[in-house]
Amino acid sequence: MKLMTVFDAVGVIRSTALADVPHGFLGRSGGVSSGVHAGLNVGLGSDDDRAAVAENRRRAVQAVLPGAKLVTLHQVHSPDAIAVTAPFLDDARPHADALVTDRPGLLLGILTADCAPILLADARAGIVGAAHAGWKGALGGVIEATVRAMERLGATRGDIAAAVGPCIARASYEVDDGFRRRFEEADAANERFFLSGRPGHAQFDLEAYVVSRLAEAGVGRVEALGLDTYADEARFFSFRRATHQGTPDYGREISLIAQPE
Repeated sequence: MKLMTVFDAVGVIRSTALADVPHGFLGRSGGVSSGVHAGLNVGLGSDDDRAAVAENRRRAVQAVLPGAKLVTLHQVHSPDAIAVTAPFLDDARPHADALVTDRPGLLLGILTADCAPILLADARAGIVGAAHAGWKGALGGVIEATVRAMERLGATRGDIAAAVGPCIARASYEVDDGFRRRFEEADAANERFFLSGRPGHAQFDLEAYVVSRLAEAGVGRVEALGLDTYADEARFFSFRRATHQGTPDYGREISLIAQPE
């Protein structure tokens, strides 16, 4: 399948809820990687050329907040959120799945390829956060941990706005009954996030689940962008799509946010 040729310019998707905050959800356009990683692959854990990944990261920063210092994590699908005051060396990134800051000039980055990226900001307090919410992290409490970490820096829950970026949509996310039971055993109300499909399977709405957890955490405003990473190959990387296609690796997109000036 030939990808559309939109790789010349970095595409930045912005949220109305975060309008006054430097941020952006980026896809695969505007990068220098090729092959299965074609486009703006920023994944240090991918098999892509390291120099290409570094250039893609530089372009991502330039597209959202030129001159800022990028801060990313070694993501492990945990519920852990940390406060950051300075960037980490690429090979010394903490193992965690959310980060928050009150420091100007830092651009927080979360990498995804079907999981839900969440960008959060209390613009009044000057505190921002970014979280990686796959099903495991979301179920385990990464969203609530991020909000608490922002509170410790001085944020107020009701003043936090959050945006849920491109992630795998329900129509593209088939799971088995064991997966469904795990969620329903945690909370019977979670059955509303599943739509029955072929025997023994269901379609899971990760985005709606994440939005619900944000609302239950007391976040003042939540916006879901409704963009399906699996279905739009020209625009986004997708782990599940790569798995279904039998490709040996996959790219990662990045979502970025910084303290408002």
